[in-house]
Amino acid sequence: MRVPMLSRIYNKYIVVFLLVWGISSGLSAQSRPYKWELGVQGGCGYYVGDAATHVFTNVREVYGGHLRYKFDKRWALQLKGLHQVIRGSVPDEPDFVWSNKLINLDVVAEFNFFRLGLQEYDSRVKPISPYIFLGIGVGLYGFNYGTAAAYLPFGMGVKWVFAPRWQLQLAWQHNLYFADDLESVESLGNTHRLNGSNVLNCDLTGQLMLGIVFEFGREKKICKYCL
Repeated sequence: MRVPMLSRIYNKYIVVFLLVWGISSGLSAQSRPYKWELGVQGGCGYYVGDAATHVFTNVREVYGGHLRYKFDKRWALQLKGLHQVIRGSVPDEPDFVWSNKLINLDVVAEFNFFRLGLQEYDSRVKPISPYIFLGIGVGLYGFNYGTAAAYLPFGMGVKWVFAPRWQLQLAWQHNLYFADDLESVESLGNTHRLNGSNVLNCDLTGQLMLGIVFEFGREKKICKYCL
């Protein structure tokens, strides 16, 4: 009689141990987030300067990609490249419509207002979070992209983790150039001889973009039993 009873007790302990091990392994797997993200985005862009004084005027296409490194669930660093087309007309010659192509390369620091993720056991973690960003960049434009100018990228957006390792992101970015000749039109370039020295006289571009993101590069294990 004692042998079967001891066997049942041992079996219970084994079941409890397996359950605890499975739960702890699952939590360990969830607690090791992916540190890198690779994404693509596209949308509409605009230009504000001597030939356009309002946002979302002469809207044209914009597209690109980014690589992001996440320090934690709130802070991240993003490297992004975008291709944009801007266009407008000369104020004194409304029939003369010009267009120019831009390549924007920037590095921005991001801050999520909520801890972003799918970790259900932590009530502080949310699948949706607004975020803001600020950084530095360089734009290439003109004939064969032969002209370069620095700019200040900043903006805001929303991130949504809709599945493990996948996100959707909506961002509205502004690029304040330290230049006044994005049009590559002589009559519009640096008209007041204040190119780069007066922020109020600088050109500005903007992009409203929707992107999809894939996470990779999970953190290293903290113990040999972690998944």
